Amino acid sequence: MNVEYSRPAGEVGDEVGVGTPDPDLAKVFEDEAVRVVEAGDAQGVPLRVIGALAFHHHCPEFGFMQAKFNRVYTDIDFAGYGKQDRAIRALFASLGYEEDAEVNAFHAEGGRLIFNNPANRIHADVFMDRLDFCHTIPWKGRLEVDSPTIPLAELLLEKMQIVQINEKDIIDTIMLLREHEIAADDEDHINSARVAKLCADEWGLWRTTTMNLDKVREYLPHLDLEDTDKQIVTQRIAELLSAMDDYPKGTKWKLRAKIGDKKRWYNEVG
Repeated sequence: MNVEYSRPAGEVGDEVGVGTPDPDLAKVFEDEAVRVVEAGDAQGVPLRVIGALAFHHHCPEFGFMQAKFNRVYTDIDFAGYGKQDRAIRALFASLGYEEDAEVNAFHAEGGRLIFNNPANRIHADVFMDRLDFCHTIPWKGRLEVDSPTIPLAELLLEKMQIVQINEKDIIDTIMLLREHEIAADDEDHINSARVAKLCADEWGLWRTTTMNLDKVREYLPHLDLEDTDKQIVTQRIAELLSAMDDYPKGTKWKLRAKIGDKKRWYNEVG
C-alpha cells in the first residue's frame, strides 16, 4: 500500500499553521485552552480540547516529533454537548469571546459554534456531540472521561477517520501510540474496546481506520526513532487491529463488508 501525503479533507479545523514556532505564543494557546475547559467544568459545561493542542498535551515525551513541521497554533478546537448550546454560548461570552452569529447560524444544523476573542485574538470552534467529517466520531457521554482533552480513543480516531491522511496526521498518530499503551479502559490508555466498538458500528470507519493504521506502520521505517520505539508502535497497532477483528460485528456490518470498496464508504468533505 502506498502512503499518500496530501492536505486532507475531514480534518478538525485549521488550528495549526506553518511558520516559525514561538514558544511564548504556543503557551498562550495552551493556557487559554485550559482556562476555557476549567471555566466550563466550574459551570457544569464540559468542554474538551481536540486537534493539535490535544495531541501536544497528551504526548509530553514524544511531542518533539511535531517540531519537524514548524507548526504554529492559529485557533483552538473544542468538543461539547449540543444540549448545552445556550450554556456554551454564555460561557464563552463570560470569558470575553464574541460569537460569530452569522457563521453559527449557517452551521446550526451541523452542530458547530464559532467564537472570537478580541483581547487575545484567539479563534475557537466548538463541535457538538460528534466529529462529522469523512466519518462520524461521537462523544456523547464521553467528555467526562478525560480532561482537558477528549479521551485517547476518540483522539486516535480523530486522525484515523481522515481518508486522505497526510504525513502530519501520521506523525501525530505515531506520537500517541508511542506515548500510550493499548488497553480496554480509559486510564491513560488508548481504549481498544471503544475503538473496536465504533468500528464495529460502521464498516466504513473500520475500513478507513485499518487502512490508515497500515499507512502508519509503513511510515515507521522513515522516521528518526529508536528501533525499540518503532517496535512498540508496531506492537500497539497490532493490538488495536486484533481488538477490532475480535469485536462482534452485526448483520448490517457484514452485509456492507461484502460490498467492500465497490461502493464509496466515506463522506466526501470539501
